[in-house]
Amino acid sequence: MTETLFHAYMPLIVWTSLGLFICRFLPQWLPRFLGRGLYWIGVPLELFALARQSQLGNFNHEIGLPLIVPIITVATLLLGLMVVLPILWKFKEYSHAHGSFILAAVLGNTGFVGLAITPFLINSEVLSWAVLYSITHNVIGPYGFGVVVASYFSQSKAANSWWIQLREVLTVPCLWAFLVGTLTQKVQFPQTIESGLQGCISIVIACAFLLTGIRLAQLQGWKSIKPAFVAAIIKVCVIPLLVGVLTTWLLGLSGDRRLAMVLMSGMPSAFAGLILAEEYNLDRDLIASSIIISTVLLLLMLPLWVLLFG
Repeated sequence: MTETLFHAYMPLIVWTSLGLFICRFLPQWLPRFLGRGLYWIGVPLELFALARQSQLGNFNHEIGLPLIVPIITVATLLLGLMVVLPILWKFKEYSHAHGSFILAAVLGNTGFVGLAITPFLINSEVLSWAVLYSITHNVIGPYGFGVVVASYFSQSKAANSWWIQLREVLTVPCLWAFLVGTLTQKVQFPQTIESGLQGCISIVIACAFLLTGIRLAQLQGWKSIKPAFVAAIIKVCVIPLLVGVLTTWLLGLSGDRRLAMVLMSGMPSAFAGLILAEEYNLDRDLIASSIIISTVLLLLMLPLWVLLFG
């Protein structure tokens, strides 16, 4: 497991460290330009490439698989929001950062680390559960609910209305890229284009963690550490524990199927929240801090989840 974690975290360690180092040499406009570039171009290209190589159509035809995993995923997102709401009342002094807190605690993307670690901890026959969870979570989570949350908290109360949030969701470039990628799975592109699309995945991940390092270097004091720590505990500790208990009690899941859902629901927040914070001008410090804290917490929680739910 140690070697697996090392390889999974290597891009985060290398590119985040580089961002920390070069921050002082960069113009002030570059981080926001990088974040918006990832939102409008980088991540859509990544999702387009992932959708084209997705094996959704080739999953084993296990009874209920196409339905039960998305249901668990959506229920996990709703459960996380229910946990977060009382916390937001407690942290009223951070009301300006409520949107970022929700993104960090519930709606951060999970697939980057999750799909690198989970295959080594569950049976290969159950891997489709983890893959489908990751895809559903990314589409409905950060680029669905996440856009609504980011848009809502970036607007003044007077300017907010339901049609603004609906417009934002319908114009999310990532969702359209994923849809087009899925519909063109059987279309053969020239090899140069196919190779370029696959290569862009690593580039996008590197740029996203570079942005994380830059924002960490720009932290203004420690005012965001307390809410970031609470958000990380919810994301990595509280939510997966509830998923493990409830899937056992309500659905009768056990073994690797249950463990796959627990692991994917408890993966640390990745870069989607920070990209949304850049696009909608939310609290970047809180999300950048939560990425690092939740990543460290995962090292402590993985053995516990395997022991309790494996």
